[in-house]
Amino acid sequence: MEEVRLHILIVEDEPKIRDVLIAYFEKEGWKTDFTSNGIEAVQKFDYHQHDLIILDLMLEGLPGEEVCSRIREKSNVPIIMVTSKSREIDTINGLNLGADDYIVKPFRAKELIARIYALFRRIAPARREHNEEHIISFYGGKLIVDTESREVTTDGRLAPLTATEFKLLSVLIRKPNKVYSRADLSYTVQGYRFQGDGRAIDAHVKNLRKKIEPDPGNPLYIVTVVGTGYKFSMQPDEP
Repeated sequence: MEEVRLHILIVEDEPKIRDVLIAYFEKEGWKTDFTSNGIEAVQKFDYHQHDLIILDLMLEGLPGEEVCSRIREKSNVPIIMVTSKSREIDTINGLNLGADDYIVKPFRAKELIARIYALFRRIAPARREHNEEHIISFYGGKLIVDTESREVTTDGRLAPLTATEFKLLSVLIRKPNKVYSRADLSYTVQGYRFQGDGRAIDAHVKNLRKKIEPDPGNPLYIVTVVGTGYKFSMQPDEP
């Protein structure tokens, strides 16, 4: 497996789980910080450079959902929620807050590590063919995607996409008008087959639309194909 050097902030109030994660992460060669307090988690992130946050939701001081919201206000750092909240609505709410992934307790540490590798494979800059332009413009320059810097601007404003949202967009724009099923998007974007009805992808699409669509309720770029999935409906601007 390819080497990934990470500095991870573990926000978890169960000492046994926290200790297991630290042991497994250090075995991977990853540096870890940890806290069981939501307020301290926000403070730690303010003063340390972290590549990933493992975030429980049921915390003292500040709920994990609020921790996620506060961090999302200033950073697109990848966040994986790890929680005993197992209802589907909890998963969707977590993703709507900007989490990149959501895993329910009890879980195997090796499964979490596999998901971390999957997450960072999709974050890694894609290798471009020598003749491929890395800046792609749509709708007369109203939407611009830079696949090298991983920046997206809409109407001249930088859109703060998470790693998952950027990967989702980059997959869709690669083949305009190609219809992708939710299962295909889950595998291509998240790196594993989603076991469920695809609402996790729906949540990521909803978040992405909020950030790039002129009118998210009447999407121009990412169109729903009823009964099938989604497609990117616009061709790139002519050079």
